[in-house]
Amino acid sequence: MATTTTSTGKRPAKPKARARTSPHDAVKLLMKDHAEVKKMFKEFEKLASKSDTNGKVAVANKICMELIIHTQVEEEVFYPVARAAINDEDMMNEAKVEHDSAKDLIAQIQSMDPEDAMYDAKVIVLGEYIEHHVKEEEKEMFPKVKKAKCDLEELGEKMTARKKDLQHGFMKLNGSLNEEHLKSLAMKMYTKH
Repeated sequence: MATTTTSTGKRPAKPKARARTSPHDAVKLLMKDHAEVKKMFKEFEKLASKSDTNGKVAVANKICMELIIHTQVEEEVFYPVARAAINDEDMMNEAKVEHDSAKDLIAQIQSMDPEDAMYDAKVIVLGEYIEHHVKEEEKEMFPKVKKAKCDLEELGEKMTARKKDLQHGFMKLNGSLNEEHLKSLAMKMYTKH
């Protein structure tokens, strides 16, 4: 069998095998959540600029639900593993404080009348807080977790299961968002920390 060589007389490099990515990779799951909520904040701003109260409230409620679920999954499943793996207490403590600040704004948003002049501002500021938090996680925390060689597959499976459990609690039998549960949980989170 003949061996192929390049013009330099060397064998061509073997194509790199693609790393198989799992649908349960913990970091990829969190980054997917980040991207989805970022789109929701943009949608909120569009609806708010059109004075579409019903539309913006529906999106704001979806944002709040997704953030409640996301923060709870991170705090219960991801952060304990990350904290142990990367040994960076300052970073992990700051992430917790950022979560607490987001929870405070979520509770305020959920207790407000959407016609209140501050409603849109609070949702937009929540988006800015989340954007800052996401940047720190994706640029600082996630690379450290990857480098620590955590079992991101197993962690992702646990996160996916927990997320499904939490999502189930937010839905009515007809599949719509249970707004009363959202408001109640937002207020409990606000008083809990």
